[in-house]
Amino acid sequence: MRPRVARWIAVGSSLAALVAGAALAAPGASALITNAGSARVSYKPLRADSSESAPAAVQKEQGASVRPLEYHGGPVMPSNMNYAIYWAPSGAAAYPSGYSSGIDRYFEDLAHDSGGIQNTDSILAQYGDSTGHFALYSSQFGGPLFDTHAYPANGCSQAPVCFTDAQLRTELTRYVGELHLPTDLQHEYFLLVPPGVESCLEAAGHSCSAGSKKPVYCAYHGFITTGAGPLVYANTPYMNGTNCDTGEEHPNGNPSDATLGGGLVHEHSESVTDPELTAWFDSKEEEVADKCRTHKATEFGEPLGKASNGSNYNEVIDGDLYWYQQMWSNQAGGCQQRVAAPPPTIKKVKPKSGPAGGGTSITVTGTGFVGSVTVLFGSTPATEVTVVSSTTITAVSPPGAVGTVDVRVQSSAGTSLIVKGDRFKYKKEKKARA
Repeated sequence: MRPRVARWIAVGSSLAALVAGAALAAPGASALITNAGSARVSYKPLRADSSESAPAAVQKEQGASVRPLEYHGGPVMPSNMNYAIYWAPSGAAAYPSGYSSGIDRYFEDLAHDSGGIQNTDSILAQYGDSTGHFALYSSQFGGPLFDTHAYPANGCSQAPVCFTDAQLRTELTRYVGELHLPTDLQHEYFLLVPPGVESCLEAAGHSCSAGSKKPVYCAYHGFITTGAGPLVYANTPYMNGTNCDTGEEHPNGNPSDATLGGGLVHEHSESVTDPELTAWFDSKEEEVADKCRTHKATEFGEPLGKASNGSNYNEVIDGDLYWYQQMWSNQAGGCQQRVAAPPPTIKKVKPKSGPAGGGTSITVTGTGFVGSVTVLFGSTPATEVTVVSSTTITAVSPPGAVGTVDVRVQSSAGTSLIVKGDRFKYKKEKKARA
C-alpha cells in the first residue's frame, strides 16, 4: 500500500515522526515506507476492524469507484517469471506438510492458464506504461529455490527470530546473484520463511509481520536496484493462524491457502502493475489490490462453490480451487474476480437451410462457446446441442415456420448479435409420392 499522510519516512526519523507520519501500528493504515536509504516497499496491512457492517463496507467500496487507478509514469511488468525462495537453513523450523507444494502448485497453475480470463491476473492486463508495454497475463514458474544460507543475527526484537527488510534485501541480493538469476522487470522473487520467522520494516520494530509483537502487515513488495536491473521481490511471511488468514476458507485444507489468500496473490498483482512503486495507484495512493482490501464480506466477491472440505472457493485455476481477494478494474469501475467473458459470436452456420419439420443437424462456428450454451432458431431452442469446442457447436433444428430465422447462441456471458452469417432457412417440405 502507499502513503496517505507521509510519503517518506527516512532512516534517521525520530520515533515521534514515525508514529505521527503514517500511523504504522494501526491496522488498515496505508503507507509507502522508506526503510533503508532510498528503498521503498508497499505493504498489505492487517485487516481493519471487522465490526463494520457489510452495508457500510459496500457503500465505502462503491465510493471508491470514483477514484480510478492513475498512471504515474513508471513501468509495469509485461511478463513475469516467478520464483519461490524457501529460506530455511539447518536448524530452522520445518515448513508444515504440503505448504511448499501448495505454493508451487499455485504458480504452476497460474502459468498453465496464462493468457486466459479465468482469474484475477486477467484484470491486470488493462494497465500499461509509457513504453507501450501492458501487464499482460504472461506468467511462468521458474521453480522452487531452497536457500540454506545461515540466518543473520536478529535485526529486530519483536520475535525470537526477526529480520529487518534491509537484512532480507541483503540475503535476496546475495542469493540471486550467487545463482546468476535475472534481475529485471520480467522476473520476481517471493521470499517464503518457515513458521516463527518474522520481519520488521525497520530496526526499531514499529511495523512488523503478523506473527510478531508489533503486527502491522501481512506481506509487502518492493525492488532492489542492482547493476543489472531491478530485483523485484515480495516478502511473504508464514501466515497460517495469524489475522492475515481468512480463517474459514482453506479450499485445499493446506496452510499454503493462508499465505496465498493472506498476501502472496495481493503482492504478486501489485508487483505486476507497479513493480517500482511509480506506475499505477489512485489518489489515495492505493494500488490494484489495496482498493479491494475492504470488509471481509466484499473483499472476496461471490464464491463459485464449495470444496470437498466445505470451504468456499472463488477461483479455479488449472482445475485447482483457490480463495483470495478480488482486484480493482478501471474498465469495470470496481473489484472483480476475473475479466467478464465476452458474449458468443457467430461467423456462419452450415448447412444454411432445412425442412420446416426440423431435424437438420447444423454446425455453428464462432467464438465464446464455453460452459452451458443454448442455440436458438429464431426464438425456439434447438432440440440437441453439442459444444465441440469454444469455436464450434453442432445443433439440431427444431420444427419451424417456412421462412428465414437467425440462429443465435446464448451463454452466461450473453447472446450473440445478429449477423448475416447466422441465417437459416426453413423450407417447405415436399409431399411424399403416393
